[in-house]
Amino acid sequence: MLEKPAIADTEIVACVQDAFHLRVRRIAFLPLGADGNTAVYQLTSQDEKPYFLKLRSGAFEEVSVTLPHFLHEQGIQELIAPHLTKNGALWANAGDYKMMLYPFIDGHDAYDVPLTDAQWRQFGAALKKVHTAVLPSSLAAAIPTETYTPQFRELVQEFMQQIQERPFTEPVAQKLAAFLNEKRDVVVHLVQYTEALAQTVKVRPLPDLLCHSDIHAWNLLISQDGALYLVDWDAPILAPKERDLMFIGAGLGGIWHTPREQTLFYEGYGRTEVDRDVLAYYRCERIIQDIAAYCEQIFLSDEGGADREEAWQNVVSNFLPGSTLDKALAT
Repeated sequence: MLEKPAIADTEIVACVQDAFHLRVRRIAFLPLGADGNTAVYQLTSQDEKPYFLKLRSGAFEEVSVTLPHFLHEQGIQELIAPHLTKNGALWANAGDYKMMLYPFIDGHDAYDVPLTDAQWRQFGAALKKVHTAVLPSSLAAAIPTETYTPQFRELVQEFMQQIQERPFTEPVAQKLAAFLNEKRDVVVHLVQYTEALAQTVKVRPLPDLLCHSDIHAWNLLISQDGALYLVDWDAPILAPKERDLMFIGAGLGGIWHTPREQTLFYEGYGRTEVDRDVLAYYRCERIIQDIAAYCEQIFLSDEGGADREEAWQNVVSNFLPGSTLDKALAT
């Protein structure tokens, strides 16, 4: 979220101090992330210790917190476990928001700081630990299983119909509608191609493993001392391993696309057979999900400010020459 949410800093501080017995000296909103329902802050305690606070509005899936806590307890050190509240809970309430408190990791994401050879191998090894984790039945039951749903493909088709039938007055909505109209043939082909892939791969007997589902460079945090962390567990899923592996070589954000990077990653992950059809499906479906989400954000509301402009730019970036769409269709 790039725009500060409608909750006062004083209210946040009061909730933190009540829930965690943490005396807060300073609070600073951090304009990070593309999720309009998630706001993050840096807190500084009275003894000058930094903390990372995450506020989640709207739908809240408990597994987004309980799962990384469990995996960290199982010894996967590349995850950041949340601090417990004074009552031993993993989150607390702050008005209409769920509130999670974490250690503050001073560093950068892997988009800003390229991975070293050793970090690529560590990344591969860490993701393999996630994919091979044995979950208790209660936790596994809380994680959705892949269904290859047509939900987002149908949603994109609905929006493509809408932009032909209704005018938009808000500037960003106008830009997005004009752009998608210009790319109509490409979008229609993408939806049809992805639907065909879904029908092909959903009948294959592929094992459903624990997947992060959104493990791109922005969700890989590198600390100042070189430690690596897999962050943002808002949407885990039980799915074929290609659900995560599709990011390696997909070129999201214009990076992670070289053969050398893939070689280093798999040196850490280990030898494995990758189903190219499943990989192609996930790369195409990811673009469709992005288009659907950003259309909802821009066409169904005039709110958002800088978040709207970033959403528009994110849609356009998929269609640049040699970007994610070209790589997905070439998979």
